[in-house]
Amino acid sequence: MSAHESPGDLAVRLTGREAAGERRLSGTLTEVTLDDGRAVIVKRADGPDAARAEAAGLRWLAEAGAVPVPAVHGQEGDRLVLDRIRQGPPGAAAAARFGESLAALHAAGAPAFGAAPPGGPERASIGHAPLRNVPGADWPGWYAEHRVLPYLRLAVDGGTLRPAEAALLEEVCARLPYLAGPAEPPARLHGDLWNGNVLWGADGRTWLIDPAAHGGHRETDLAMLALFGCPHLDRVLDGYQRTAPLAAGWRDRVGLHQLFPLLVHTVLFGRGYAEQALDAARAALAH
Repeated sequence: MSAHESPGDLAVRLTGREAAGERRLSGTLTEVTLDDGRAVIVKRADGPDAARAEAAGLRWLAEAGAVPVPAVHGQEGDRLVLDRIRQGPPGAAAAARFGESLAALHAAGAPAFGAAPPGGPERASIGHAPLRNVPGADWPGWYAEHRVLPYLRLAVDGGTLRPAEAALLEEVCARLPYLAGPAEPPARLHGDLWNGNVLWGADGRTWLIDPAAHGGHRETDLAMLALFGCPHLDRVLDGYQRTAPLAAGWRDRVGLHQLFPLLVHTVLFGRGYAEQALDAARAALAH
């Protein structure tokens, strides 16, 4: 692939169709309309590993046959070509179906906590923060070592969290075996399930984009969805619970699972998220 190849030329080569139009959506996204009327997105990621991780994650989620994701037409270097999803308004019925589908996605499982999607790199990213997919034998130990403590150290080193405050989060990590609830098998997670990565399709289905997919605890996806808001979240949770009821006490563990995204946001965006992370830690220790 030439470094100067246009998004339209890349889309033509990877889809095998001619381009009928090209429209820049942002600095990293270009919509290409194909000669059969379909539209694809040519996306430039932060680097080859990020593009490879996204492509592998989307394919792994698609294999579950549960929640629809955009088809991946190909990935080369830091760019990938995906189907464009036409969006519509969110609806209560679609939200309930989304909850059911999300439960089915999680139930598809993963080889281990921290397992990367097949073909995906160990070193990936979540937003613009580094993310390592390193397998672990049990969720509490893996979550502390690979999802809480790395970002806690970055936040302290960057001056966003004070060492005395970090001790509170370290206490949560030490008590995770007692706070985590009943043991569960590794779930197939989207991994970055905030509302911006949930697309309400014009076809009435709810689609997922931009995963940081890995094997994890299913309550983590739901906690992230709650943290940043989601239309009809109560209906999403109702649909989920009908399909795969959550373990008793799951509401008390929401803050525990939110520590990971809150610390990522602390590293990326500063002190406001640090305060939320500390509040979540205190709430987790109170139960």
